[in-house]
Amino acid sequence: MRDAEYRDHGEPPVREGHHKGEHREFGPTNFALNQRISVLMLLLLTTIMGVLAYVSIPKESSPEITIPMISISVVYPGVAPKDMETLVARPIEEELNTIADIKELTSTSVEGYSNILAEFENGYDMDEALNKVREKLDLAKAELPADAEEPHISEFNFSEFPIMNVNISGPYGLERLKELAEDVQDEIEGIPAVLQVNLSGGLEREVKVEVDLSALKYYGVTFTDVVDAIREENVNIPGGVVDMGNQEYTLRVAGEFEEAAPLEDVVVLVRNGRPIYVRDVATVDFAYKERETYARLDGTPVITLGIVKRSGENIIETAERVRATIARMEARFPEGTVVKITGDQSEDIHEMVSSLENNIISGLILVLAVLLFFLGVRNAAFVAISIPTSMLLSFIVMNALGITMNMVVLFSLILALGMLVDNAIVVVENIYRYVEEGHDNWTAARRATGEIAIPVVASTLTTLAAFGPLLFWPGIAGEFMSYLPLTLIITLSSSLFVALVIV
Repeated sequence: MRDAEYRDHGEPPVREGHHKGEHREFGPTNFALNQRISVLMLLLLTTIMGVLAYVSIPKESSPEITIPMISISVVYPGVAPKDMETLVARPIEEELNTIADIKELTSTSVEGYSNILAEFENGYDMDEALNKVREKLDLAKAELPADAEEPHISEFNFSEFPIMNVNISGPYGLERLKELAEDVQDEIEGIPAVLQVNLSGGLEREVKVEVDLSALKYYGVTFTDVVDAIREENVNIPGGVVDMGNQEYTLRVAGEFEEAAPLEDVVVLVRNGRPIYVRDVATVDFAYKERETYARLDGTPVITLGIVKRSGENIIETAERVRATIARMEARFPEGTVVKITGDQSEDIHEMVSSLENNIISGLILVLAVLLFFLGVRNAAFVAISIPTSMLLSFIVMNALGITMNMVVLFSLILALGMLVDNAIVVVENIYRYVEEGHDNWTAARRATGEIAIPVVASTLTTLAAFGPLLFWPGIAGEFMSYLPLTLIITLSSSLFVALVIV
């Protein structure tokens, strides 16, 4: 009311410390105003680099975190759980206990199998931990039973879990089905982004030699004699080198069995001038291996291929290449073959990425609609620019830091989307007020931004301070969830820069 009366008398209102006297200014804003062409080029460069960063950032289902655990497993068929603990688990535990950096050591023993789990402090160098475990395990091997299988060491890594399962079924035997699945496995493993393909289910042929105990006693032959005789016959022997003019040819004597029948004619021993053959003491059969894995889908036996991608590769692109490879091979499949893909994690990531893109577009539309109603076309356009610009700047920073686009990061970006325009709205509204009061654009931008720069920075820092402590969340859960505050800090800092410099 007073301002209107002053304007009627031709006297603009004067506020102490605002229009007369000292005006607070903000250095980065003044620099941006003096270098307008450079700021426009910065906006263009941010747009181009941000789009390229968004396309190139690997899309993953889970964050890549290091789990400070190492597992040692030992198989000793036919041994009771108590004996597995005494003969296998305890000697390994005693050696591993000498490693000072182990936080906790636990073991589980069941019939024919023992598993020892060594947990280290979070953040410990796992390569060094792996070397120490191997050294101690080598010492423990001397105390393990001779019949026990070689201990197996494995690490825990989220990136080594299958991103999708390819299930193959058909109206023919599991043996033929597995051969077909192995061809698919070779093709998929040829994709650069695929680390390995785990095959489960199906049947595999093997030669079985079933020894007759009564026949062994009758002929005075031991089981070891039979094993040694077959092993010595089933071998390829190097034959040296033959010079033929300017070339050399390597010779070998092929002695490996290609069929099961010739095994029956192998001589085990010669007693009293009479040879004792394998067929005299054993039965040779070309049968199937004992099944270790089973796979069924919708009540039908299938062969399942678990696709594991390489660390840092784009899960969406990897899944698309796997589908393209299968589609290319379907023409060679026998009639009636059915291929179904299950557990495809790329679908969830694709849905979250699409949700992020849709939210950005929806945010732009809603911001424009609201600001068009209150501020007009020009101010609405300035504020709307801040959303994609802040996002693109965030993508550049995340790509430089090696942060992948996983489910936690995507959730954080969607969460931050509603806060991106806060700084820009405050800055643009204050500039608009100065313009309405008769100041030119340059003066309005300089004075208005300088007036509210410190409160805007303080407001943003207050929000960041609420998420800051989450960066120090300890343990595996803390490392997993640290991407949420980190993404929010990067995104909101980018929006502050965009509001005070570019907008």
